[in-house]
Amino acid sequence: MLIASKLIPAGTGLAPVLVRRAARVELDWDTRQKSRFDAVDSQGRTIGVFLARGQVVRGGDVLVAEDGSLIAVKAKAQPVLVVTPGAHGSPLDLLRAAYHLGNRHVPLEVSAVRLQLEPDHVLAEMLSRMGLHVDTAEAAFEPEAGAYDSARAGNEHAALGHGRAHDRGHDHGDDHGDHGHGDRGTYDDDGHSHS
Repeated sequence: MLIASKLIPAGTGLAPVLVRRAARVELDWDTRQKSRFDAVDSQGRTIGVFLARGQVVRGGDVLVAEDGSLIAVKAKAQPVLVVTPGAHGSPLDLLRAAYHLGNRHVPLEVSAVRLQLEPDHVLAEMLSRMGLHVDTAEAAFEPEAGAYDSARAGNEHAALGHGRAHDRGHDHGDDHGDHGHGDRGTYDDDGHSHS
């Protein structure tokens, strides 16, 4: 068994050609949310994944094996509930649904036009009673990391085009205080704008 104990979120810093040539592994959310699991990659190798407790694997991440080989992770399609506004609904209905699902600590994938969650007939009924359209599908499931997952929050921030750090700004481990990212003023030593 080959051991992989390092994860490169979204393959950050790797040349695209290295990621394209890497072995692949397709994993569902139930497996990817664990920090220790076994999987078989596209080369037929059994990989023992041993990550830091609480670290999750996302589609697009790259695992590094003890021999230096790379294993690109793909989020495997799995059964999900897809929730969209009803016939006469609005995006505000999705916000209300996300609020209620969040109160129940349901892993939830959020987009501007839909929510995705793992199948649950009780939740499907609740969402239907709220006037939302609930459908089933087979799709990759990438639920929100959560507000307190600082490692992943930085990567989601980077995916929005902000990167991990500004030119002379702060690192994304802080809470950003009360400033925005739209300003392009000057920054003092702690990275906060003074324009």
